[in-house]
Formats: sequence, C-alpha cells, structure tokens
Amino acid sequence: MQNLTAHYNILYNANELLRQKQETYTGTYIDQYNNILSVYQDTVAHGTALDKELDAAIFKANTIINEKEQSKYVADAYLVLGKANFLYGKYFDAVEFFSYVIRSFPKQLSLTQEAASWKVRALLYLDNQKEAKLTLDSAFAKVDPKKHITAELYAAALQYDINTKNYVDAEASAKKAILYTKDGSQKLRWTFILGQLQELNRENKDALVNYTRIVKSNASFEMAFNANLNRIRIEDMRNGVKLNRTALLLSLLKDENNVDFNDQVYFQVAEIYAANKDINNALKYYRLSAHSSLKNQNQKGLSYLRIADIDFNTKADYVNAKKYYDSTLTNLSTNYPGYQTILKKANNLQLLVDKLQIIAREDTLQALATMDEKTRSAAIDAMVTAQTLQQNAVIASNNAIAATNNTYNNTNAATPTGKAATGSSFYFYNTAAVSQGYTEFKRRWGDRKLEDNWRRANKSGGTSVNNPNASPAINAITDPDALPTDMRKSKTDVSAGGYRQSLLQNVPVTPLLLAQSNIRIYNAYLDIANFYRDILEDKKEAIANYELLLTKYPDDTNKAPIYYSLYRLYSDMDVAKSTGYKNKLLKEYPETVFAKVIIDPDYSKKLDDNDSRFNEAYNTVYDLYRQKNYPQVISHTDSLLKQYPGNKLLAQLYYLRVIASGHLEKVAPFRAELQQIAATYPNDQLITPLVKQHLAYVDANTAELSAQTFAIMSTDTAGALFTPPVEYQKDAVYNRGRTFAQVQVFEKPAVKQAPVVVKEKPVEKVVSIIFTNRDSTNYYFVINVNIGTTDLSSSRFGIGQFNRANFQANTIRHQLKNVGTDNQLIYVGRFRSFAWAKNYATAIIKLMPQIMKVPSDKYSFFIITQENLDKLADKKLLDDYINYYQQTLLK
Repeated sequence: MQNLTAHYNILYNANELLRQKQETYTGTYIDQYNNILSVYQDTVAHGTALDKELDAAIFKANTIINEKEQSKYVADAYLVLGKANFLYGKYFDAVEFFSYVIRSFPKQLSLTQEAASWKVRALLYLDNQKEAKLTLDSAFAKVDPKKHITAELYAAALQYDINTKNYVDAEASAKKAILYTKDGSQKLRWTFILGQLQELNRENKDALVNYTRIVKSNASFEMAFNANLNRIRIEDMRNGVKLNRTALLLSLLKDENNVDFNDQVYFQVAEIYAANKDINNALKYYRLSAHSSLKNQNQKGLSYLRIADIDFNTKADYVNAKKYYDSTLTNLSTNYPGYQTILKKANNLQLLVDKLQIIAREDTLQALATMDEKTRSAAIDAMVTAQTLQQNAVIASNNAIAATNNTYNNTNAATPTGKAATGSSFYFYNTAAVSQGYTEFKRRWGDRKLEDNWRRANKSGGTSVNNPNASPAINAITDPDALPTDMRKSKTDVSAGGYRQSLLQNVPVTPLLLAQSNIRIYNAYLDIANFYRDILEDKKEAIANYELLLTKYPDDTNKAPIYYSLYRLYSDMDVAKSTGYKNKLLKEYPETVFAKVIIDPDYSKKLDDNDSRFNEAYNTVYDLYRQKNYPQVISHTDSLLKQYPGNKLLAQLYYLRVIASGHLEKVAPFRAELQQIAATYPNDQLITPLVKQHLAYVDANTAELSAQTFAIMSTDTAGALFTPPVEYQKDAVYNRGRTFAQVQVFEKPAVKQAPVVVKEKPVEKVVSIIFTNRDSTNYYFVINVNIGTTDLSSSRFGIGQFNRANFQANTIRHQLKNVGTDNQLIYVGRFRSFAWAKNYATAIIKLMPQIMKVPSDKYSFFIITQENLDKLADKKLLDDYINYYQQTLLK
C-alpha cells in the first residue's frame, strides 16, 4: 500500500509540480542566438520570495521520506528534493541531495544517471567545473551501452563541454544527446546547438545540414529564422548556383513576419562586409542594426561593440570608441562573454576622453582670453546659444523616444496575450499567460529591477541601476550617435546664465591664471602620451603627443622623461631618431636618473637599493615623531635631507619636520615652512594637497593660533588637523607594507605595468565556495603585506595623509588585521559600493610608491566586502580569497 500511495498519489503530484515549474521557466527564458544556446531553458534569476509550487513539491517528497519509508520510492523522493532546490536556485543544497541519491542507491542506475546529470548542472552554476567533470566520469563509467541510457547525462556533458570551450567533445556529446532523447522540442534545440558547434569546428557542411533540419521542422519561428540566418551565412552554393549572401540576407527584410529580426539581418550583412575589409559598409549596416533593435538589447549591444572595435583597432579613433563601448555596456547583458574585458577597456578610455576634454576646455578659455571685451562677450553669447539649442534638441529627442515607447506599449496592450485562464479568470493564476507576459516584457525592456520609476526613459536592461558592475562613468544614453550625455538636462544642464558665469569665471585673463591653464594643458598632454604608451601600446600616437609637448613648450624644464620615452619608443622604429633623443638627454640633462640609466643599465637596481636605505631612515625618523621626540625628528631630518638630495620622498620627510617644528614654534614660522613645502614641491600629489589644507586652516584661524604658545598644542584638539588620529596609531605595532607601482614616477624610469589592482595568474584554480558577494554595501580596499613582523606605522601614516587630503574628516578610516604569522592587511573603508572602492584604489595606487615604506614586491592589493574580510583567518583562506577575487570580480 505504501508503494501505491507513494507512487500514484504523492510522487506523481510532486513531479507534476516540478514539470509545470520547468515549463514556466522555459516560457520565460530568452535565448541569445548570437552565442551558443544554453542546453537548458529551465532556470531564471532567483529571488528570496517563497515559491508555493516548489514548497509543495518539497513537502510531498518529505512526506514519502518520513511517512512512507518502507516504499521503494524513497530514492525518487530525494531526487525530487534535489530538483526542487535546483529550481529554487539553492545549488549547494541541490548538490547534496543529488550526491545522496548517487551514493545511497547505486543499483537504481536510471535514477543515479538522472541525479548525476542534475548534479553536474548544479555544479556548473557554482562554477565548480572540476567536480562536475569527476561526476560525469563516474556516471559514464557505470553506463551499460546495452541498456537504456538517459539523454540527460549527455546533455549535461554537452553543457560542461560548452562551458569549458571544448567544442570538439561538445559536438560528440550533442550527437549522443540527440540520439537518445525522446523529447521532440529538446531534440530540435540540441540540433541547433550541434549546428553552432559544427560551425565553430569548421564543419560548415554538417552545420548546414542541421540548420536546414531546423528550418524544415516545426521549430519556433525565432529558432527557424536564426537557423535560416546561419544557413545563409555559411552556404556557398545552392542548387549549383553560387549564392550572393548579402542579397539573400537583405531579401529577408521584405517579409513583414521578420520585422522583429531586422536587426539580426543587418548585423549579418555587416559581418560579411567586415570579413571582406569593407569597413565603410560594415559600419553602415552595424548602425542600421543598432537602430533597428527594438526588443533585442543584446543585439543592439553587439552592434555597438563591433563599431567600437573598428574605431579602436582599425581607425584608432579612441574617443569615438569610448562612446560606443559605453553604449555597448549599457545594452549588453552582464553575463555576456567578455563583458568585464569590455568594461575595463571603456574605463581605460575614460581617462583619455577626460584629458582631451580638459585640453579642449582650456584651449577655448585661452582663446576667449585673447579677445577684447566686446568680442569675448559676443563669443560667449554664441556658445551659450549653441548649448541651449543642443539641450533643446536632446529634450525633443527624448520626448520623441518616449512617445514612440508609449505608442508601442499601447499597441501591445490592445493585443491579447495568453490563453484564457483555466479554473479562474484571474490573469496571474494562468501560468501560460504569465509566462508569455513575462517573456514579452523582458523582450521589450530587458532585465529590470523591481522598483519605482522602472520605466523611466534613461533606464535599460544594462544600465548601472541594474548592473552592479557598470562603471559610474558609463552614461545611460543608449545611442552614441546622439548628442553627448553632458548636454542632457538630467546630468549637467545649467541655466544659460549659469553657463555664462562659469565661462567668465574661468577665462585666464591674468598671467597667473594663464600659467595655471597651461600647466593643466601640459599635464593633460603628458597623461595622454603616457596612456598611449602604457595602456593602448600605440607607439605612433604616443610619439606624436610627446613631440607635440616639445613643440608647444620648448622652454619646459622637465624634458628629460620625454626625451627618455622618445628614445625608447623610437628604438625599434627609427634608430636615428632614437639616438638623437638619447644624445639630447645625455647632453642637456646628464645628472638625471634617465641619463644615468642609459649610461649604466644597473643604475635602476642601485637606485632601488638607495631607496630602500632611505625608507629605513625615514622609518627611524617616524618612530621618533611617534614618540613625540620632536627635536630629534628635526635634527635627523636635516641630516637626511643632506644625505639624500633629490630623493622622491623628501616631501614626506620635510613634512614630518615641519609638523614636529609646529610643536616647538609659533604659528608664523610654522606657516612659512608650510608655504616652503608647497613652493618646493608644487607637483607632489600626496603632501602638497595636505599642506594646502593646513595653510587654509591656519589662515582661517590666525588669531586663535597666534595666541597659543606653539602652533600645534599637544593638548589642543585642533592639533588633530596636523597629526594622524589616535586610531591610526594605536595598533600599528608590527607593520610595514608594500606597493604596486603602476604609474610612471618621473624621478625614475618607470616599468610598464598593467592597470589592475591584483595581477591575474594564468594558473586555473577552483573558485572557493566560502566567499560570496552578498554584502554589497560594505567594501574595503586592502593592502596585503606579506611580511608579518614589519612595522607598518609609517606606511599607514602616509595612507592617513592621502585620506585627509582627499576625503572629509572621519569618512574613510584605515585599520590593521593580521592574517596568520606572515601577512598583515591594511584595510581602508568603508565604501558603499564596489565602484566607489575601485575609484579609491585607482586614485591611491599611483601614489603607493611614495606612501609605502616597504619593498614593492612585498605587497599587493584587492577589494573585499566586510563579510569576506571577517572570514580571513589564515594564509590559506587569504590565498583562496585572492583566487576568488581574480576569478569573479576581476573578470
């Protein structure tokens, strides 16, 4: 009796609930035909809300296990538990249930095969490819070819091979899965996938056969259309006549049934032109594809990506490439292969765009400065009018887009979707209707976060609102051919009067203002040249910008690093020019480190040794400062200033001396010494900004400070402005850190390094399942120092200087955490988002060679959440997290 009720009552109903749930997921799944299709369609994004169907299935399975334990369907009940947890998105729990079935019921081969296939699928969602492979090998080892073989096992193997990009084995798995399956719709889907794999394996004839099968089958219209599209792309001859692929593709546009797929047609035409190196026609059809994409956001993103790649790789138009990469990220889903690479490229190009905007702005302001008052006023009037017209054009364009969207939605609203409900007239009780409605919504709007104002015109499926990985620099504008985002009213629009006032206030009408403007232009050109050299590796553009600097600023006293860069860039392009710049460097700047490196290739190592000795001496002085032995700080500093003339860290040493003096002298001489630091080291990015803050404070409180015995009183809370807070000092007993030199320091020829926070290693490792990104509002930037007994107090003092110069008081703190005996973590935060933490890292990393007082090979960086930071108890967990960070956040 237990077998009868367990099978025909409880188990049947549980499996029916799971089947209905899978059908719902299949109905809401949107395929991306520009990639290899997913083998399964039964998984969507999971939330935290309860699911009454899955809960009911779990309850029924538990009923069999707890009340029908004598029946022979206990194994089936555990399998139901595994499937239900899988469909819930609880993959860890699902793996445990499937493993239990495999381990506890080895004689029920068909059941264990099914459990193994589901286990593999769960492991792939956990990115545990190693365990998935072991599960597959074990399952196939038990397969008896003379008995029934479940197609699902080969389907799981197919998904594994696709994930690992082993397309040859994937093709074999697809053929087996198609052979053994009895599900007609799955057979069609896997046949399409087989055709895609055969294309990748350059077996176009076989792929053509499979695509033709799809076209002639009862497959969905969308699948049949894409199969025909792929067939046209790879077919050379039909009925003995050579095909004109472009004409065949364009003929598809005449069929009104294909209107929703015109973007894909244009894209394939563009691909043909691009393959034939016809760039102009390729760009034409990529743009047509993007502008024809009404529903398929990924297709729009792909079209923009192709345009961006052409601008970047072929035309070297990096500014335009930046616009199209931004639009790509706005439209492309975050799980698209290579999304993170595109994001990094866009972020890198942002620096180039920012610097070019600085140059354009300063050139405009300087041009206005050369005009007489009347002419200048007329020119500003024209600029204000032009901006107003641009803003009005943007507003009109946005209104037109909104009107189009409303028309589209009203049309859809008038069209019935879904069949009549069964058993109830309420729409949401009808699974088929809900499924179809969800699909239509996702096709039109993409992945939208459930929130107020979800339908605002400046939101789309890939905007930063819905995409936690999107850079803040990425604009929400979806069309890079539209007016710039900074013209949009929602971003930087100001009144005509405000814009006019901004121009008037920044016109460099005095020699001092003109000099400052020229410095900004000079620095921007220098940054652009370095960017072309180090990041884009575009020697031609780097040379052009370095030589432009020499032409525009012939009296510049900082030519040595430019000569050195040109000497290196020309070395394998034009030996004569390389030699010429080398000779200029040796003649005009023989005492610089650049000249010395050319003369003595080992000089750089000697310089490193010298820097190491200086760091040790600096730490000694800092210890005296921490002990409040101010006279000794002053005397030791004076000695070191003479011993290490020209050292790049002298500004920090001088700063310690001045702060020590402030405890022993009146405010007037203290202020004079601060002014001397600012005048001596105007380009220092760590100390000088802090000194300027001190001067502003002194000027604002002159009367009060003048009444004091000393400028800085140890008992006065105002002294906190000039000294590090107590929490930054109290736990720095055993510490000293390491740096990540990624930006050129002009005191020493820089070694080119990739602009990433943690260096990625090619060794493949299994990602730890201990760490998660659930804690998404508590991030820290971490400096990992792999010397456990070094005093890091002086390095932390430098971090404090940076924080006080760049952030409001007490908003950012740095603290210390020991991990095992050999690692010390200086963690800085808290930051409310990963993007904020990343921006902080970008700002501070370039100053780390100045901040950290330990060898640069002894520390590294990463970003971490508070939850994950709390888990770092030993060296192994630290290494596991760094691997997790590299494999997830950096990809």
